[in-house]
Amino acid sequence: MSSQQDEMESGVISAETAKTLDGLFKERVQRSAQKVAYRYFNSTCEEWSDYTWQQMYQFIARWQAALMKESLAPGDRVAVMMKNCPEWVMFEQAALGLGLVVIPLYTDDRVENAAYVINDANVKLLLLEGSHQWQQFVAIREHVRGLQRVVLLKSFEQSDMNLREDVVISAWEWLPAHFGEVHHVPTDPHSLATIIYTSGTSGRPKGVMLSHHNILSNAYSCLQVVPVLPDDLLLSFLPLSHTFERTSGYYVPMMAGATIAYARSIPQLQEDLLTIQPTLLISVPRIYERVYAGIRTKLAEGSALARWLFDSAVAVGYSRFEHQQKRESWRFSHMFWPLLKKLVADKVLGKLGGRLRFVMSGGAALSAEVSRIFIGLGLPILQGYGMTESSPVVCANRLTDNAPASVGLPIPGVEVKLGEDNALLIRGPNVMLGYWNNPQATQAVISPDGWLNSGDIASIDAQGHITITGRLKEIIVLSTGEKIPPADMEAAIMRDPLFEQVILIGESRSYLSVLTVLNFGRWQEFMAHYGLDGDLTNEQQRQQIEEILLEKITQQTSEFPGYAKIRRVAIIQEPWTVENGLMTPTLKLKRGKVLEKYQKEVDRLYAGH
Repeated sequence: MSSQQDEMESGVISAETAKTLDGLFKERVQRSAQKVAYRYFNSTCEEWSDYTWQQMYQFIARWQAALMKESLAPGDRVAVMMKNCPEWVMFEQAALGLGLVVIPLYTDDRVENAAYVINDANVKLLLLEGSHQWQQFVAIREHVRGLQRVVLLKSFEQSDMNLREDVVISAWEWLPAHFGEVHHVPTDPHSLATIIYTSGTSGRPKGVMLSHHNILSNAYSCLQVVPVLPDDLLLSFLPLSHTFERTSGYYVPMMAGATIAYARSIPQLQEDLLTIQPTLLISVPRIYERVYAGIRTKLAEGSALARWLFDSAVAVGYSRFEHQQKRESWRFSHMFWPLLKKLVADKVLGKLGGRLRFVMSGGAALSAEVSRIFIGLGLPILQGYGMTESSPVVCANRLTDNAPASVGLPIPGVEVKLGEDNALLIRGPNVMLGYWNNPQATQAVISPDGWLNSGDIASIDAQGHITITGRLKEIIVLSTGEKIPPADMEAAIMRDPLFEQVILIGESRSYLSVLTVLNFGRWQEFMAHYGLDGDLTNEQQRQQIEEILLEKITQQTSEFPGYAKIRRVAIIQEPWTVENGLMTPTLKLKRGKVLEKYQKEVDRLYAGH
């Protein structure tokens, strides 16, 4: 069967057929015009509503007509700072069709960081949700350069009318009543489509340049290993500013012809799961960890029989999984699965909507225990690995070849190998064009023959499964998938002379914390200033001291992104020295040794989370 025949039968649009990201949307409209493309919660009528592919295309034409009035040329940068919604897609597709470069911004990021990106990329047009966001920009308006137009999706509130200025306009005023057809300007698949800013080892983020083909080839390769079907329904809740969601939760479903429903918010996710009843979920570990924590809490409150039944269901279910993966023999206990499924698994998975075929996890490491629980309950969880610089997916587990401790096999078209110090090297059509206006940083991570150095240490087994074992550079990856360079934040904290030594922690956790040794002389002054005696065994006084220290830490780290907020601090009274084995002879901290020695303090910082 030819690749073209295969494409027509599967309904999947190939990268070659699409050519560009806006071409992908056009092709999907031609194939699935009246099928539901997007589902969203209509706050006006307080109910879920749908848009077909054809309706979306008409909206895109209108947004494009508005963009065409702004004297923008192909290659100009435009930015969007909104939560996931159909209008995000309309704006992005309209911009891509005109050859504009789209820059996504996190809605919860500090406005200073957004301003840095806007200035660095010379963004000419910015789309915001409403005047509440613009109000934050007004406070630093003199530092935001180059913006020709700011569009607010929602109209100005009456109380915010004083924020109006010539460049700011609401979408209902900006979008024309009359418009023509959708334009498709870009024809080169290798032209720049988007710049995604990601934190590196310096305080300032770097702009990852991805082409249309980078993303399209990655999405198509994902579909060769993860079966997304035309009748699938995805619930999207990771921000579209996250590369993982943008490729896997936006372009992949479009390529397959599936429907996307946009969750209202993370706090309302449980309710949305029950209402939408998705068949697929794509998430970072943090969401699965929350569900797992909820299960454990409920079990702790229940009877011993309920706990025994649950543990039995997971044990039998996981054993069945290992048998299906041809790693274990059949066991007599598998005979009890139908009963355990009815009594336990169906009830638990019913809380997730009851229709999930499988779920994906990426962006950070998923704990073995959380993975075991979901798989044991009969819900396949496929862990993968990637990075923004690789569009982002590099490898993933398959339904028929799922090794949960690994991040799977490379996806088709992507090569991997181990370099110096067992660094994972990546090569393929998904590797970025480079960093925006930063050739030195580009040359530091991409070799002349095209190998991208991930900065992660890995091992590869005989079957080709990749396991991430560490990092060449000290980077903390939160359970939300966000990356933070600890050395830079530690240096920022220590600008305050009160802090003698600090270690930032938070790997695979939901937030950052700090272990700190304070300068003795400054500590004495600190205590006197606040009228405290420094007795850390007094719980009330310890909490008061930690709150004051957190305020100081927040002041010193204000330049870092919003997700890099430090929430807890613990005071260590013994300095870290060469003599006590916590520093090297060259006076470098032995992070592993420090964390091992103060494991109790670390556990206290994350108690209940």
